[in-house]
Amino acid sequence: MNTDTFNEMTQEIKADEGVINEVYLDHLGLPTVGIGHLIREDDPENGLAVGTKIDSERVHELFEADLYTCVAETKLLYPQFEELPAEAQKILCNMMFNMGRPRLSRFHKMKKAVDSSDWTEAANQMLDSKWAKQVPNRANRLIERMKNIQT
Repeated sequence: MNTDTFNEMTQEIKADEGVINEVYLDHLGLPTVGIGHLIREDDPENGLAVGTKIDSERVHELFEADLYTCVAETKLLYPQFEELPAEAQKILCNMMFNMGRPRLSRFHKMKKAVDSSDWTEAANQMLDSKWAKQVPNRANRLIERMKNIQT
């Protein structure tokens, strides 16, 4: 992923996740902080009450680490990641950031479509998911973009 694509992806994810400088519950009711960082057991924020303020520096630190993890995880799932169109890279990373590898790895038919550069079928598989119902605005935007990839 080149620098421009990475920077664009960063801004897209930031816009989709929002920036909340406190502990909050995500759409699944899980404790989260900053820019969509799901609080893990080893995070110092673990156990803090919802509403606890977090400084901007910590939010940025978590987001940066999460972005690099997201790209690495996407590359594990899609070994040909670097050969994919930049738009597909951004969409897949956005989905990875939102769901994590355990959930995204269950999109077997979408993966098969991406692997064969069938962007319309990949979009159809994205639409036919629980994820699309859970985050409809984000999903619909990413689905539309996936449909429009030209190769």
